[in-house]
Amino acid sequence: MKEFELKYGMNPNQKPARIYMADGGELPIQILNGRPGYINFLDAFNSYQLVHDLKTSLGLPAAASFKHVSPAGAAVGLPLDETLRRMYHIAPDMELSPLACAYARARGADRMSSFGDWIALSDVCDLPTALLIKKEVSDGIIAPGYTDEALAVLKAKKKGSYPVVAIDPDYLPDKLDRRTVFGVTFEQGRQDLEITADTMLGNIVTKNKTLTEDQKRDLVMSLIVLKYTQSNSVCYVQGGQTIGVGAGQQSRIHCTRLAGQKADNWQLRHMPKVLDLPFRDDVTRPNKDNAIDVYIGDTPEDVIGDDVWALTFTRQPEPLTAEEKRAWLDQVTGVALGSDAFFPFGDNIERARRSGVTAIVEPGGSIRDDQVIETCDKYGIVMAFNGIRRFHH
Repeated sequence: MKEFELKYGMNPNQKPARIYMADGGELPIQILNGRPGYINFLDAFNSYQLVHDLKTSLGLPAAASFKHVSPAGAAVGLPLDETLRRMYHIAPDMELSPLACAYARARGADRMSSFGDWIALSDVCDLPTALLIKKEVSDGIIAPGYTDEALAVLKAKKKGSYPVVAIDPDYLPDKLDRRTVFGVTFEQGRQDLEITADTMLGNIVTKNKTLTEDQKRDLVMSLIVLKYTQSNSVCYVQGGQTIGVGAGQQSRIHCTRLAGQKADNWQLRHMPKVLDLPFRDDVTRPNKDNAIDVYIGDTPEDVIGDDVWALTFTRQPEPLTAEEKRAWLDQVTGVALGSDAFFPFGDNIERARRSGVTAIVEPGGSIRDDQVIETCDKYGIVMAFNGIRRFHH
């Protein structure tokens, strides 16, 4: 297939629309089901690069959940404990392959943002992963292949219209990227730097010089995720999965706050009071996710108030107090943080520390680097400068 005609471009009025290879060659994909759209393919090609890089660098199956050309979540295939299964609405006896674990984590990082996601998998999609995807609201998937059983499950989604794309795992793009804006063509070398612990974490600039293997893994993951996230961006990672991505903000402190709030929400979802919310049997997963998000937020009365609680719960839940939330978050530790450019002020570190961050990687290069390092030293945070900016637009 040399080109594929799209229903329309980024918006319904943008016609005609298509994808094709500029050199006249074959597209590196097969469309096995459905009809993906313009934004679907933007998500597909960005997200597949992300999971491919994760698999290459970390040696584990990887998955990503994309929305509007940025990751809502990404993860590698580490096992889920009982608490994570409950948080991610996965039955205790449901079989999970390493690839299924990766997608459960990627989707579970920020379930509100992942609603209607585009999925990318680093490995051939197996049946356990397809059965997990079957239960979620999703716009489509890209992977290097599918087992027959998995493909049959996915083809049945959306009344048979669910987009399923297979990509050639051996495909390598041209070394030059090109794009056209306002009739002007831009050309640049691809962002293909190797991202590993050895290449990115060697220059530790803080008094604390010790990085655990888990911290190294999570910091590398943060940098790979940022490579495919709209700038400015920061990424919080814990346990082999993103827990907060702050994308597309003009101010870096706003990125840190946005991602930090998402990370805090992920931590608060571990609380027994949240896990034990008495949902009615007829409440769907998306409505549960929305209710949880509101319950742990600033206006819980919107779901547990006297006039509304019965719409969602079998009994009226007790509120989660600010003191309870702060006490829970104060015990969080071991979170890694990456930034696509330097932190200009120490306030970013102050905010990150409140979300349990103990390890940071960023390019460095600010005229206030000393202030940022001093703030890390105040809290015993280990920070590496990798010397490389990673803007993505």
